[in-house]
Amino acid sequence: MTASAILACQKYPVTTIIGLEVHVQLKTQTKLFCGCTTEFGAPPNTQVCPVCLGMPGALPVMNREAIALSVKTGLALNCDIPPLTKWDRKQYFYPDLPKGYQISQFDLPICADGHLAISTDDGETERRIGLVRAHLEEDAGKSMHDEASGISDTKIDLNRCGTPLLEIVSQPDLRSADEAKAYLSELKLLLTHLKVSDCEMQEGSLRVDANVNLHIDVEGKKIATPIVEIKNLNSFRNVQRAIDYEVQRQLVDWEENRQTIDDAPKTTRGWDDSAEQTFAQREKEESADYRYFPDPDLLPVRLPREYVESIAESLGELPAVTRERLQTQHGIKPYDADVIVNQGPDVIEYFETAVGASGDGRRTSSWMMQDVMRTMKERSIDIDTFPIPAERLGELIHMIADGKLDNNRARDVFEHLLTHDESIEQATKSLGIEAVDDDALESLCKELLAANPQVVEDVKGGKQQAVGALIGQAKKKNPNASPQAVRQLLIDLIAKM
Repeated sequence: MTASAILACQKYPVTTIIGLEVHVQLKTQTKLFCGCTTEFGAPPNTQVCPVCLGMPGALPVMNREAIALSVKTGLALNCDIPPLTKWDRKQYFYPDLPKGYQISQFDLPICADGHLAISTDDGETERRIGLVRAHLEEDAGKSMHDEASGISDTKIDLNRCGTPLLEIVSQPDLRSADEAKAYLSELKLLLTHLKVSDCEMQEGSLRVDANVNLHIDVEGKKIATPIVEIKNLNSFRNVQRAIDYEVQRQLVDWEENRQTIDDAPKTTRGWDDSAEQTFAQREKEESADYRYFPDPDLLPVRLPREYVESIAESLGELPAVTRERLQTQHGIKPYDADVIVNQGPDVIEYFETAVGASGDGRRTSSWMMQDVMRTMKERSIDIDTFPIPAERLGELIHMIADGKLDNNRARDVFEHLLTHDESIEQATKSLGIEAVDDDALESLCKELLAANPQVVEDVKGGKQQAVGALIGQAKKKNPNASPQAVRQLLIDLIAKM
């Protein structure tokens, strides 16, 4: 940021205005209007047919599953689902758009007027981000340019043509790049939880356009800078960086020319990841430029109330509700609940099954965070292939709570179970871990006290922590002795002296 922009920022209050358009590929087996597969990674131009290529005489046939997944998403986003929605042709030219138009939705989208709650920057409160709409449309193909030398021909892969997209458009309610990331993270969590999309950004299943401008308070008068749409951001990190850069760029631009939203049209910019800056692309078309009109080859879609209600009943518990329930029902920390829920439904189920066996939510949460997830990351596995069943982990944690195992010995058992499909009893036997009976434990403690009279005097003098020096000695003499049990018994024996 230049010195003048910094001065402007200090002199005038500035509010960042952000709205996001998120394109989500729905998890259907086939495309929106034909039977071609949507599987990722096929050789270029091998998943096409006369319909998605826009050949003369080929007619589209609607994908019922795409409608159901869209309604499901809209309900989870607190949207209104209208009784009637329709298809429109959006006219524009692009080399990878074979028909010369895109089948989309204009004035009657399938979902409208929703909201998504996110945590604010302080993590303590929530606020709602409004949603304008969510509409269905078909994807275009992919242009592959010679980015390195810029001299080779552009190649076109039309495999993506006709892939079903749900475009989710937010209100301009976001106020920082961090809030934009929080919104996208919560949205992705919801979509993957509902299994309406895999949201794999590296495969193009989730793409983001960010609309950014500034409101600058100049002596009580609000000045709005021209709106910029940053196109096709393919990672949450790039969304943050592009927004932060654009805020600085617009501050500099306004300080130099005082241009406002009334002086310049909306423009689109790309994001250059290597240069870490946005770059100009073109002026943004308005809706009239696209010459929308109802698609004559597709009938409007009626969505009966009974149909919508049946989908609503199938939603189940949504992530925000689960996050709150885990805290109240199992007594775990908000951070732990957030991490567990963000891992998805399978991890949530694993955790709750383990808690059912352990009877201790906080301790189980700690083991999930420190041991289970660490192991998953180290081995690059998911919870479905995690070698220790949830019930077995819960049983192990229950033994800690009962004082039958200390944490160190329990972790020895945990590591053993990662490579041996054994019960807890078999694992402890394999490791030579045996329960120490009360008489043996008392005998051990008396022996330690007899050999360490100074510790006895220190404890009697009020320094109860002095017994800690004997815990390590007890473990050396008997590795199976519980540190907690040894500590308490030492204190009890000294009190009787």
